[in-house]
Amino acid sequence: MRWDYRRPAGKLFISDGKMVYLYSAGENRVEEMPLKSTADMRAPLAFLLGRLDMKKEFRGFTTHPGEGGTWLVAQAKNDHTPYENVEMLIASDGSVKELKVGGRDQSLLGFSFKDERLNPPVNDSLFHFTIPSGAEVVNSVTWGGEEK
Repeated sequence: MRWDYRRPAGKLFISDGKMVYLYSAGENRVEEMPLKSTADMRAPLAFLLGRLDMKKEFRGFTTHPGEGGTWLVAQAKNDHTPYENVEMLIASDGSVKELKVGGRDQSLLGFSFKDERLNPPVNDSLFHFTIPSGAEVVNSVTWGGEEK
């Protein structure tokens, strides 16, 4: 998986199948962790990796019309998850166009997806990360500022 962020510019998220790297160019800082340690990472990653069972993790499902699809809204079933609620804009073809995750700390993570292409041919080098010279490297899994 690779995410190149527009804002902030230079932020990069890469997983090579074994490790996960989050690079912030502005800070010249790399957070790295084994992929297997990401089970409780922020909800968007868990959704995209298929690690959340919606029926098991959420309750109170509601829907309402949205521009380009239908919003699905749900609340977390218990207080032990790092997220409180989720909203997904689902297009008529079943693809997720927007994802909003409300954290227990009142944070809101929002993602918009467009021009999705399934399994496009890409060079493997896009999923390999070399730590930039002089970068600060943090070797831990963090959640909301707490080391895990």
